[in-house]
Amino acid sequence: MEKRLILRGILAGAVAGVLAFIFARILAEPQIDRAIDYESGRDAAQGVLDKAAGLAPEAAGPDIFSRTIQADVGIGVGMIFFGMAMGALFAVAYTICLGRVGKLRARNLAMLVALGGFLGFYLVPFVKYPANPPAIGHPDTIRDRGNLYLVMVGCSLVLLILAVWAGRRLAERFGNWNATLLAGLGYIVVIGAVMALLPSLGELSVNVQQYGHHATETPLSLKDPHGTIVYPGFPADVLFSFRFYSVAAQLLLWGVLGLVFAPMAERLLARRAQPASVPSPSTAAGRPGQTQPATGA
Repeated sequence: MEKRLILRGILAGAVAGVLAFIFARILAEPQIDRAIDYESGRDAAQGVLDKAAGLAPEAAGPDIFSRTIQADVGIGVGMIFFGMAMGALFAVAYTICLGRVGKLRARNLAMLVALGGFLGFYLVPFVKYPANPPAIGHPDTIRDRGNLYLVMVGCSLVLLILAVWAGRRLAERFGNWNATLLAGLGYIVVIGAVMALLPSLGELSVNVQQYGHHATETPLSLKDPHGTIVYPGFPADVLFSFRFYSVAAQLLLWGVLGLVFAPMAERLLARRAQPASVPSPSTAAGRPGQTQPATGA
């Protein structure tokens, strides 16, 4: 049965990935185009400043894939395969939780696991290290940013699992409602401490050396040697819209994953729970018209 659940999870993840791609293509991609336009304009302004200072401009590397390929094929294939991978992990978590987190209906359990996946894999790490469009983030910090994000995801998932375990243990003493509140509060406190200990992206050593102490890597206004602003900082509206649609796309993906998987899992579990067929009275008494053996002294 476990393999069947995982296959259903992969199928549900593929459906969720397609819908999330359509959403992101319509609403998030325009924000990426605006960010790229900003980056191009800033690079041009920086080139003018470098030329005035007698510095050789840096040659831009060629684009391996066009924007059309990136926006259509790239993000589409990426989100579908991401959805399938999350669907497989979702099904594994669902299988582990079956019968271990209380008497929940199959549909309710599916939605709770989907909510946990959205929180653990995306929303909680997003609070510390939110998604950024192009033009935000320096090439020299890519590896550090990636490692920090993976650490944040790992801590979020481990602490979420521990919170569920603690809630089940506390339920015997405090009841389900109070145990859930205590476990949730403990999770918030510990994950908050982890966020406080991990460095902000603007405080990475490369950023501090080049730009000073800042909370983020969001580009500030570009100034000439006299302090005059020659190019504005990154537009706040574009940054907000990109992050908002990123969260919405992930919420859509995990929500659809749970909604599509839930009825398939419920039907599979219902078939498994059906008792073996019991012979009907007519069958036990013999077929109609069949003479039964005589009994008696």
